[in-house]
Amino acid sequence: MPELPEVETVCRGLKGVLEGRRLARVQVRRKDLRIPFPPAFADKLTGRKVTRIHRRAKYMLLDLDDGNVLIVHLGMSGRMVVDKGGAPPEKHDHVIFTTDKSAEIRFNDPRRFGLMTLVPADELATHKLFRHLGPDPLTPEFTPALLSAALKGRKTSIKAALLDQRIVVGVGNIYACESLYRAGISPTRKAGTVAGERAARLVPAIKKVLAEAIAAGGSSLRDHVQPSGELGYFQHAWKVYGREGESCACPSGKTAGKAVNKGKGLVRRITQGGRSTFYCAGCQT
Repeated sequence: MPELPEVETVCRGLKGVLEGRRLARVQVRRKDLRIPFPPAFADKLTGRKVTRIHRRAKYMLLDLDDGNVLIVHLGMSGRMVVDKGGAPPEKHDHVIFTTDKSAEIRFNDPRRFGLMTLVPADELATHKLFRHLGPDPLTPEFTPALLSAALKGRKTSIKAALLDQRIVVGVGNIYACESLYRAGISPTRKAGTVAGERAARLVPAIKKVLAEAIAAGGSSLRDHVQPSGELGYFQHAWKVYGREGESCACPSGKTAGKAVNKGKGLVRRITQGGRSTFYCAGCQT
C-alpha cells in the first residue's frame, strides 16, 4: 500500500496539471471502488475548479471551488497518471479527469481497494475517515514530547504503535522499519518505554526518512509510480527493509548474535501483526 511519501509524491506531481485548473470532463467507468461513488459524482465534479491539492495521512485532498473536497485514497494498487499520448483507456482506468487545458489524469486501480468521495470542506475534520487520525509526522506539531505522551503506558511494540494512525499518520511498514533502524530502537521494544531520549532520536529519524523518501519519489515495489509514470527510487536507499540476511553497518557500533565482518551484524526478519519487520539486533535495542 502506498505510504505517506508515495501519496505526497503523487500530490506534488499533480499540482502542475490540476491545481488551478477546471475539470472539463469527468468519466466514471464503474459504479464503485472500495465504496460506491457518490450519486451524480461525475456531474458534481464537471466544471469545478481545483483550487488546492494537499494530503492528510495517506489521503489526497483536492479542494474545489464550490466548497467541497474530493477525497482520494490509492488503496493497495491505485495510481494517478497523467496521460500524454491519448491512448485508449485501459481496463482498470476507473476514473478519468480531463482539464480545461486538455490534460488527462487517469485513476488506475486493478485491485479496487482505493476510494473517491466528496465531502464539504467544513465537515472534513469530523468525517469518519479523518476524525480519529493523529498528527502528521512532517509537521512541527509532531515532537518527541508529543510522541512520548501518546506512547505512555502502551504495552504493544513500538513498531505496531508507529502503524497506529491514532498515534501518528502515514508512516507505514517500510518507513517504520527504516526509522527505527536509524534511531537504534528495536521494533520489539514496548512502545511505552520509547520516551525521553529514545523519542528524541525517533522523531527526527522519522522526519528524515520520510523527507528523503519524498525527495526520491517514494518507494516502488510493485504498483507505485509518480504521475509522470516514473518510478520512485527510495527502495535503493533502504538500510534494513527487504534485506534479510544481509550485513548491517551498525552505526551505533554494537553487535549481537553472530556478527559478520568487523562491527557488522545481520539484518533479521520477524513477523509482527502479520507484517514483515526488518531490523538489526546488533544496533537496535
